[in-house]
Amino acid sequence: MNRSSSLSFSLLLLMLWTASDALAEKKPAPQVIVAEVREADFVDRIEALGTLKANESVELTVNVTENVTAIHFDDGERVEKGATLVEMTNREEHALLREARANLDEAKRQFKRVKRLESQGIEAQSLLDQRLREVDTARARLSAIESRLADRLIKAPFSGVLGLRNTSVGALVETGDTITTLDDDSVMKLEFAVPSTYLTSLRPGLSIQARTRAYREQRFDGEVKVVDSRVDPINRSVVVRAVIANPQRMLKPGMLMTVELLRDPRKTLLIPESALMPKGSEQFVMRVSGEQHLVDKRQVMIGSRRPGEVEVTQGLEAGEWVITHGTEKARAGKPVRIKGIEDSGAPISELLKPADEKALQGGT
Repeated sequence: MNRSSSLSFSLLLLMLWTASDALAEKKPAPQVIVAEVREADFVDRIEALGTLKANESVELTVNVTENVTAIHFDDGERVEKGATLVEMTNREEHALLREARANLDEAKRQFKRVKRLESQGIEAQSLLDQRLREVDTARARLSAIESRLADRLIKAPFSGVLGLRNTSVGALVETGDTITTLDDDSVMKLEFAVPSTYLTSLRPGLSIQARTRAYREQRFDGEVKVVDSRVDPINRSVVVRAVIANPQRMLKPGMLMTVELLRDPRKTLLIPESALMPKGSEQFVMRVSGEQHLVDKRQVMIGSRRPGEVEVTQGLEAGEWVITHGTEKARAGKPVRIKGIEDSGAPISELLKPADEKALQGGT
């Protein structure tokens, strides 16, 4: 090839490159979807399984061997504290009670008579002391009879709901037999195990959210009441007890619930997970700023996650904008066109903050 031919070929290549650059300059900026870096409330969630218990629960048993003479409750009935549920009394106890009361009344009359005479100097002090002992003896005997009667009356120790009745009128019950159960279900206790690695962040007052398959759409809120003082040496977990208000009596003892323990509540920065660009163990985002919508690549430090969002602990500030869709087309230092904004209906021109373009040009 001669020199003139070589020169012509070089000119042709130069023209092609120039045309290519011109076409590249006319090529529109890629379209992307962005989201705002926002500050919001955030908590770490620990999931566990727990079992419900009544606030107070007892099996009502008998202390004597006796026949049931009266039953004053039905299955599943709600009762108040002190209500008489079962009677196992008979005529002998009532007769002894009347006798004991009469003896006490008579002992009191004799004591008052002797005391009046003793004050007049007619009777000796020793006789007054004897009458006082008789009053104390009669009062003690009356207390013993009343105690025997109390053993034959089963009363509700607290307000709550009764379970199934296990006896009938006329039945002979023996010491230790269970008549029914009583549960205070106004407040429920939920116990669940948490790995001991979270022990430092567990404390009374933490919020919980619980659900059960019986009420799939219902969420029950409560708070931690106490953290057990011991760690299980086998599974290295600690038992946490929370309380849940149960005003509608929907929850029952023994129900299985899934629990989310909300620990370390805080204000933090959040971005959509789709904005992350992982590279090895590092995480990057494409930030958009300025009136020209220029892009720069930012390394960020992330914390906890929740569905669809991730916590940013370093690298971004509230109010900045990151690309969530179209990151593969965006280039650092180049502009982009905003096609849409996630979770916002405001115009991009009103929401994006101007930035130093020189700083953006130096981003990588």
